[in-house]
Amino acid sequence: MKLSPRDAPAYFARPDPDRTGLLIYGTDAMRVALKRQEVIAALIGPQGEEEMRLTRIQAGELRKDPAMLLDAIKAQGFFPGPRVAFVEDANETVAPVVTAALEDWQPGDAQVVVTAGSLKATSKLRKLFEGHKNAYAAAIYDEPPGRAEIEAILSKAGLRDIPREAMADLNALARALDPGDFRQTMDKLALYKRGDDTPLSAEDIAACAPVSVEADLDDVLHLVAEAKPGEIGPVMKRLRAQGVQPVGLCMAANRHFRALYAAASDPGGPGQGIARVRPPVFGPRRDRMQRQAASWGAAKLEEALGVLTDTDLRLRSAGQTAPDMALVERALIRLATLAQR
Repeated sequence: MKLSPRDAPAYFARPDPDRTGLLIYGTDAMRVALKRQEVIAALIGPQGEEEMRLTRIQAGELRKDPAMLLDAIKAQGFFPGPRVAFVEDANETVAPVVTAALEDWQPGDAQVVVTAGSLKATSKLRKLFEGHKNAYAAAIYDEPPGRAEIEAILSKAGLRDIPREAMADLNALARALDPGDFRQTMDKLALYKRGDDTPLSAEDIAACAPVSVEADLDDVLHLVAEAKPGEIGPVMKRLRAQGVQPVGLCMAANRHFRALYAAASDPGGPGQGIARVRPPVFGPRRDRMQRQAASWGAAKLEEALGVLTDTDLRLRSAGQTAPDMALVERALIRLATLAQR
């Protein structure tokens, strides 16, 4: 039977122990692995693997020894409780072995959990589980988690008092990060808030969110956007000493001003516009960029993007003779002066 994307999260959290098996497949190996971990943990409990109620079988090993799966399904261990026979990285070559194992399955046997990559609709493995009366097949798509799934992750991490603004930031963060990184960030956030009874804030999220590559360049970009040309020189000197490349700095400035332009030109105003920026920004940095977008306005930001585009083209020109970092510094000072007008 097929598990729809709407019903799958609830089933993964509370799988039926009396089912014959479950196939989880998808192109993103991390997403598939996270769902598999959730299902197996729900079936056998936190001590299941220690009590040897989980048998792991690589698909490559199963091809060499087809009896492994049936032996794992029928084997009885020393510890009572549900058992799982897990087949990892399955493909069409093991479909006959899995078919035979499901046909021999009886109530009380270990449940068969199979993970696979992308499977076509004509896949024998996929047809086997989709057509089975007592087994499920679930496709995992490359989509960010929905609100219900995010709330389940938060609850599991021990985070419960989530204001609406903080939840909006978490939704944005879930869209920007890989599933594994997002879960790790939630675990980090739970530790950060341990012993703190105040509601989750944007500042808390900003403190725990992964630091972007551009974080080291924020100082100079904020000086430019806030019209402080006299303070740019010392920061540029520090960036040169750190080995920051002129092209990289120009690209970072371009991204920063594109984000400001998107916020300033949003029909709902800079507040709504900055909330739509990707990757998302949080806490004080978001408020700061929102003020910058409102101060500049869309027209001046469009002019600033033109300056940065011209600078980027000059940096990449074969006939360029002036020092690259000097070109970028001059462009940034020009932008900071433009902001004062």
